[in-house]
Amino acid sequence: MSKSTDMDGPLHPGMGPAVPPAEQPAQGPHSQAAERPEHHQTSKGHHVTIASAALLVFAVSTAATGQLMLKHGMQLASARAAKSGGSLVVSAATSPWILLGLAVFGVSAIAWLAALSRVPLSLAYPFNAVGYLVILTASVLVLHERANVLTWLGSLLVVSGLLIVVLSRP
Repeated sequence: MSKSTDMDGPLHPGMGPAVPPAEQPAQGPHSQAAERPEHHQTSKGHHVTIASAALLVFAVSTAATGQLMLKHGMQLASARAAKSGGSLVVSAATSPWILLGLAVFGVSAIAWLAALSRVPLSLAYPFNAVGYLVILTASVLVLHERANVLTWLGSLLVVSGLLIVVLSRP
């Protein structure tokens, strides 16, 4: 049984295959390694521009808005299904709030991808903590849900952690 040649390929574009140099084929200008651009990490630092920060905030706030629309839509769909005795799935699938919430959530996903193309994940991901406060606040004010002091305190601690992570970057 022969070993697959895929296993001999490099794990990193800059590394050669795990084949002894005497057995390696000659690499001309049109070889696979020559066609593959190398990915180099630049040491620009981890500066977040105002535009990148705005994109992150937009991505997180639209995700939170989408979640709130989905929750509101599910509340309406549940009530409609219970009242009519119909299917919750059909009621949800035909709810304008749910369809709009999914669209807004899709926009947030595109904005998130754009943000990730500009900002390191280790810096971008903590921005999701802002979503906790947005959703908590909106769920109380818009959806009339209840939140106790420990819920608020825990959310504030999460956002405090965000600030520590973002501000402690070199």
